[in-house]
Amino acid sequence: MDTVEKIVEDFASDMALNPFSSGTRLRDMIRAIRACKTAAEERAVVRRECAAIRAAISGDGQDLRHRNMAKLMFIHMLGYPTHFGQMECLKLIAAAGYPEKRIGYLGLMLLLDERQEVLMLVTNSLKQDLNHSNQFIVGLALCALGNICSAEMARDLAPEVERLMRSRDANTKKKAALCSVRIVRKVPDLAENFMGLAASLLKEKHHGVLISAVQLCTELCKASKDALEYLRKNCIEGLVRILRDVSNSSYAPEYDVAGISDPFLHIRVLKLMRMLGQGDADCSDYMNDILAQVATKTESNKNAGNAILYECVETIMGIEATSGLRVLAINILGRFLSNRDNNIRYVALNILMRAITVDAQAVQRHRVTILECVKDADASIRKRALDLVYLLVNDTNVKPLTKELVDYLQVADPDFKEDLTAKICSIAEKFSQEKLWYLDQMFKVLSLAGNHVKDDVWHALIVVISNASELQGYSVRSLYTALQAYSEQGSLLRVAVWCIGEYGEMLVNNVGMLEAEGPITHINLCSSPHGFHLCRNACRGTRL
Repeated sequence: MDTVEKIVEDFASDMALNPFSSGTRLRDMIRAIRACKTAAEERAVVRRECAAIRAAISGDGQDLRHRNMAKLMFIHMLGYPTHFGQMECLKLIAAAGYPEKRIGYLGLMLLLDERQEVLMLVTNSLKQDLNHSNQFIVGLALCALGNICSAEMARDLAPEVERLMRSRDANTKKKAALCSVRIVRKVPDLAENFMGLAASLLKEKHHGVLISAVQLCTELCKASKDALEYLRKNCIEGLVRILRDVSNSSYAPEYDVAGISDPFLHIRVLKLMRMLGQGDADCSDYMNDILAQVATKTESNKNAGNAILYECVETIMGIEATSGLRVLAINILGRFLSNRDNNIRYVALNILMRAITVDAQAVQRHRVTILECVKDADASIRKRALDLVYLLVNDTNVKPLTKELVDYLQVADPDFKEDLTAKICSIAEKFSQEKLWYLDQMFKVLSLAGNHVKDDVWHALIVVISNASELQGYSVRSLYTALQAYSEQGSLLRVAVWCIGEYGEMLVNNVGMLEAEGPITHINLCSSPHGFHLCRNACRGTRL
């Protein structure tokens, strides 16, 4: 009796010293790893457990194979190498029971990828499971195939997936459709095999099957022009019906989000409609009415509704829509610009930058709101709005837009002034119909943000002044006046000093006065070291 007690005590002692034998439960291993205070302790625990699992694999411990695989997957997620357990996945997949297959397929998807040569050994097991009488085992095989199949596996197993898309079980059809997406991506040549099946699945009422079918149709359109043409002829009517049903009624109440009926299906269908309608006037004309309905009926005070409206606008701008529908879409973007959410405003600015090439006049109606975005506190919105304003400028609105930007330049953040000055200078140079207006804007920019003006800009300004003899007197007087108030602006100082050095006599004698100008009666060119040293040849220190 003493001997038996001694053996039990020794066994318990061994287990206390080494609790991480191949029989340790997953939760115990996780608890021990989380209890480690240093990375070295964690590595030691993982190393001991991996050694125990290797020993169990070598000893063919079938009873604990699924437990060891579960632990290997956790170790893999921690970032440690677990390649030695790959063959165990195949053994579990080949087992007869569902629990073993479930762990085996999960390990297969996690520990292997399509580049592993070992993966080819599982093709036969996958084929058998795809033909299994148990729908849950079929689902495991479809899930694994949809996640890791290579091009060779796709070609070998495509017929089984096609057959399963005709299954009576809705979950099997859904998983087969998603698996087909992977097959079409890997082997685009197989797209023609799934065109008819994908079109037929759009008639289903089951939500999972329907949204999977829409995704498969989208992938087919990307993979093959023939598939695109086929779906244009056979699917557009069904898509319009789906969108009408989901917009007008609670198509699937369990998928409502904050009172918005099934936004995920909404968005998937709108994306597919955009692909079908792009470059096709007939398809676009057929979907115009339903797009207008979605755009007007969807609530914009909820995030899910805004997501649908965004996708609807993208679809309208991407197809051959009517001008009225495009105006409706741009008006939705105008409402987005007034939203308090910065993400929504940024998205709206991005789409408007694309929309301006389609309907510039409709975008111009929201010019005031866009200018307000230039003054926004968020730096990314300011920059994107400024880019959009630059695109909005034309010969008719250049003066008011430039005035708005120049006025904002006085209060703009220092970090934003460089971009703002660059845009103002570019606008003034590009749309300057009058030299006087161009000079006035440039003088204002130099006065308000001269330290942010690039060298090539003020170099070009000097060239313009030197070539405009009738405005040289006005220029030197304007620059002199500005220099008195903004002498700290480097570019202004450089241009002003150059002009005073060249045209100092015009400044002193008020030569070339314009009608709107008043004469300068007091000039002190030697009030600063810059003035004395650089302008002494022009004025000889004159004080008038």
